[in-house]
Amino acid sequence: MKKRLLICLLAGQMLAAHAGEAQSNRPATKAKHAQATAITGNNSTPKLHSAIALIYDQQTQSPLYAKNSDAQAPIASITKLMTAMVVLDARQPLDEEISIDLADIDTLKGTRSRLRIGMRYTRSELLKLALMASENRAASALARAYPGGYDAAIAAMNAKARELAMHNTRFLDPTGLSSDNISTAHDLVRMVSSARDYPLIHKYTTATSLSVEGRRGREMRFVNTNPLVRNASWEIGVSKTGYISEAGRCLVMEATINRRPVIIVLLDSWGKHSRIGDANRIKKWIESSNTRIRRATSLG
Repeated sequence: MKKRLLICLLAGQMLAAHAGEAQSNRPATKAKHAQATAITGNNSTPKLHSAIALIYDQQTQSPLYAKNSDAQAPIASITKLMTAMVVLDARQPLDEEISIDLADIDTLKGTRSRLRIGMRYTRSELLKLALMASENRAASALARAYPGGYDAAIAAMNAKARELAMHNTRFLDPTGLSSDNISTAHDLVRMVSSARDYPLIHKYTTATSLSVEGRRGREMRFVNTNPLVRNASWEIGVSKTGYISEAGRCLVMEATINRRPVIIVLLDSWGKHSRIGDANRIKKWIESSNTRIRRATSLG
């Protein structure tokens, strides 16, 4: 028995020695990845209420934080970013007027809209309403007016997803009302990154409000569904919220925090204000992480 114990102890010591040697011979990690490791390696990590989350550093091209980031889930009105991209790719006149039609009524979820049948708006106004105020009838009308019609717009959205290597994403409608519009946090990082390259998407998703003409010439004012665009402490490049019961509350943003460009994806957040709370928690976490890195660098 003593002999067997001695053999086990010697074997353990040899394994430990080999492990230490392997670590010492490992190639040095590139500096750009070291910063990401320093952040994800902090003792404190953001305590987020969203079931799916991803914080992606655009400088290092690597995640700072991930939670169920490969899980497929409904994405609700985050869909409208892809709708806007394919509409803009088609290069149709932005000043062309499009009528709201019976076909634009939501028969799936029964959501309401202040855009009434027969009202006419320019393609530019509909894009802004869809992106900023998440107007479902606006997104539907844009898809109907797409070259080849509604089905062609959906086909273009799925083709664009494949082009962006969003291999776990599928679109069945342009609004996000369908719970069969699914994606992953990793795929959505690609979509948000691509959307940031469209100046109008940047402009419209970060606008605080829009007024359009309603019935009998009365003005209708719409506000951004993301209150963070009205917060001066945030520097946001792209923003989109989403909600259906199957998806929970969702939020994607491209933002610069302490001169650090990041993409934030938050899906399936059930509290009414939890996605905004999560975004603010992420901001504080990155700010404090950057401070710790700067202090460590100065001490080194």
